[in-house]
Amino acid sequence: MLYPKIPLAQSIIQICLAKGVTQIVISPGSRNAPLTIGFANNPKFSCYSIADERCAGFFALGIAQQTGKPVALVCTSGSALLNYYPAVAEAFYSQIPLIVISADRPLEKIDIGDGQTIRQMNVFVNHSLYNANLTEGESDENDYKINEAINKAYQQKGPTHINAPFEEPLYQTVKSMTVDPKISAFAKVFKNISIDDIIACTNIWNSTKKKMILIGSNEPFEIDPDTVEILANDPSIVVMTEATSNVHHPSFLSAIDTIITPFKEKDFKAFQPEILITFGGMIVSKRIKAFLRKYKAEHHWHIDPLRAYNTFGYLAHHFEANPNDFFHQILPFTKPVSSDYFQKAQTIKTARALKHKQYLTTIPFSDLKAFELILPSLPKDALLQVSNSAAIRYSQLFDIDASIAVFCNRGTSGIDGSTSTAIGAAVANKMPTVLITGDIGFLYDSNALWNQYIPKNFKIILINNGGGGIFRILPGHEENKVFNTFFETSHCLTAEHLAKMYGFEYLTASTEATLNIGLKKLYKQNDKPVLLEVFTPTKDNDKILNGYFKSLV
Repeated sequence: MLYPKIPLAQSIIQICLAKGVTQIVISPGSRNAPLTIGFANNPKFSCYSIADERCAGFFALGIAQQTGKPVALVCTSGSALLNYYPAVAEAFYSQIPLIVISADRPLEKIDIGDGQTIRQMNVFVNHSLYNANLTEGESDENDYKINEAINKAYQQKGPTHINAPFEEPLYQTVKSMTVDPKISAFAKVFKNISIDDIIACTNIWNSTKKKMILIGSNEPFEIDPDTVEILANDPSIVVMTEATSNVHHPSFLSAIDTIITPFKEKDFKAFQPEILITFGGMIVSKRIKAFLRKYKAEHHWHIDPLRAYNTFGYLAHHFEANPNDFFHQILPFTKPVSSDYFQKAQTIKTARALKHKQYLTTIPFSDLKAFELILPSLPKDALLQVSNSAAIRYSQLFDIDASIAVFCNRGTSGIDGSTSTAIGAAVANKMPTVLITGDIGFLYDSNALWNQYIPKNFKIILINNGGGGIFRILPGHEENKVFNTFFETSHCLTAEHLAKMYGFEYLTASTEATLNIGLKKLYKQNDKPVLLEVFTPTKDNDKILNGYFKSLV
């Protein structure tokens, strides 16, 4: 087996292997040759070559999203590193472990006019958990920093950065390792809720009749079924979930915007909780955030072992525990409370479901109609990746089968890497994977298809409404040249040639009948990846969606 001759590269590779960082995404370059040689020649590492660094970052994020383990990103010096930043920011806010390993010029070559050289040290400092700025050669301090970068990514669930300077020659190899780096053990962290917190929490819990539990993005099957049943059968609890929460029960309120959009002042006050309990990641619904910021709960508790964002402006307590541990410790001390909070919410849910169904029978083919047909068609036990902007918001209006795991890059809510993330997730999970995306997000990340790892059962459903349709829904829409050019980014492009160039089977639909046919063909084809492009009317979608919310009254 071949190893890089440069000692620093040997140290990085050995410490990664010792700590189980074996998924390596490499963007080709010259300065990172010592790392590439070491990783790619060792069969204990699974290496992927992704030329576009921005796509590589999100591809790695998709793998880490599914495995829960750090994935290493390796790039050359210069601007290549900066292209990782969108994925690094997403990983930071979504708490996904990534380790960026950047090759650099030696320190004396920085800012003297040397080629492909920028100030790489601490470049991610605002969105990383740890920055290891290494020096040339072998040293205990380098070993310590490499260990720390990997440990932080594992334990604090986020991105770290290792910046490694290499001097030429870069391609020399040896047949055996010449360094023996120090490997530090992971520090074991145990967090229990204190007895005082349990007593204080349950005293408040047992005296309140209106408890709301709001669940953001969450790993599938993370909450015990017994806990779900207890929460679902408490008359004083209303549980509200989002598509990305991956928590299901027939009594939970899963279409949040459908529930609260028609509310008047008296309805908001009646629905206002006394206790708000949140867990999981970012919340998609703007309406629920606006509601809970205006109609404040007396107590807001957030449950997360690492972080607590004060999303609503009145966070009272952060329970540093995972949700299962919290409920296992708290629920045995709770008592039934007489309340009609749950029942009133169920009455609203039933009324909304009837209006929802009635309205959908009246509308022409559109974005809303497309999602009505697409979401129930998804195969059971599939992995669903949804792009940001309109796609995730439409998905929130419909039930999704409980066997389907749903993911979306909601850390920064950007459109820049949805396709790349979905492909990385499909590679890691090996489950049948469907990406639902909009045209702007797809075109923006079209280099995601430029890799050789796309599984044969990977499927893309592309909703093409001729531009950024989300801006027609948001306040400020006005039909003029400025809006069409600079907000909606109107276009007449299709994905046909991209699909064919990258070896996808290409299907189209533009009516309810052709979409139903296209969906059947989509799921039947598993010998090559498939892209189904669904064309919807640009100028009708916002009217139909606004009509939907008005119909719920």
